[in-house]
Amino acid sequence: MSLLRITLLSLLLLGTGLFSSGCEAEPEMKPMPPLIVINDREISKAEFLAQFEKSLQKDQPLTGIEREELQRSFLVQLIDRELIHDEARRLNIEVTEADIDAALLAYRQDYSGTSFETMLQERGVTLEGWREELKESLIMEKLLEEAVYSKVDVADKEISDYYTANREQFDRPAQVRARQIVVADEAEGQELLGLLRQGRPFAEIAAEYSLSPDAEQGGDLGFFARGEMPPEFDDVVFDLPVNRLSDLVKSEYGYHIFLVEEKRKAVRLKKKEVSDEIRAILESQKKEVVYLDWLQEMRARAVINVDWAQLEEASHKNR
Repeated sequence: MSLLRITLLSLLLLGTGLFSSGCEAEPEMKPMPPLIVINDREISKAEFLAQFEKSLQKDQPLTGIEREELQRSFLVQLIDRELIHDEARRLNIEVTEADIDAALLAYRQDYSGTSFETMLQERGVTLEGWREELKESLIMEKLLEEAVYSKVDVADKEISDYYTANREQFDRPAQVRARQIVVADEAEGQELLGLLRQGRPFAEIAAEYSLSPDAEQGGDLGFFARGEMPPEFDDVVFDLPVNRLSDLVKSEYGYHIFLVEEKRKAVRLKKKEVSDEIRAILESQKKEVVYLDWLQEMRARAVINVDWAQLEEASHKNR
């Protein structure tokens, strides 16, 4: 379970009203009891359902049983989120506007053109609302780092023991680092091969002509071992000398030209080469444990009540 990027769901207010029949006003309806009580926080069924619907993917088809299971899972997540919010307020955990601006900029870099704005529209969230969600997420991140994960420590002996017990995990197969250019037809591929043989830089041609998503990186495929790419790739690149152009290679994706830039022999990595990797693995495992223990402790201290009958009623109506 990872809470490093938790989405804060918007809350809706439930209004009540009077219903009239003829000239006589009906008595005011008795308000429904809250669906969830978390310490002094009450959440109505309408508020819960509004938040739940916003958590679903747009036009996501669900059977009645699937919806019921997701609702129960979401309810547990909502309770945990409220407990974490309460703890952050108790410890006065805050983030600055500069922190939010920096995180927002990092998020936006993952979106091209107007796709970020499109994402907000699809979620029905304004930029201001999304900033507020981001603020809450950063506060929870900071809380976990300061109050929970700071207790995690990995000793050198633990790294040694992990390496000894998992030696085969660090057997690295032979790898190549290659670039590719992909075009739709053979004639264009032959034309580009001619340009490359005349000395035009491979990355430049890839960026200008290749249809593959890696064109923006000059066709760079990074390092890969046999079996990680389509067979047509393996059949060529592992036998191709470094800095030698391949002939035109046909696959279901089009026509490819490959250039191998580096080769790595199969090797068992030494402990000192993978110590940082092992440390990260062990830290992640320990963070999971201490987080769950911490969360269980907060649940035990809190007053939590759920009106399961109301939730079941809501689930049956959607079946």
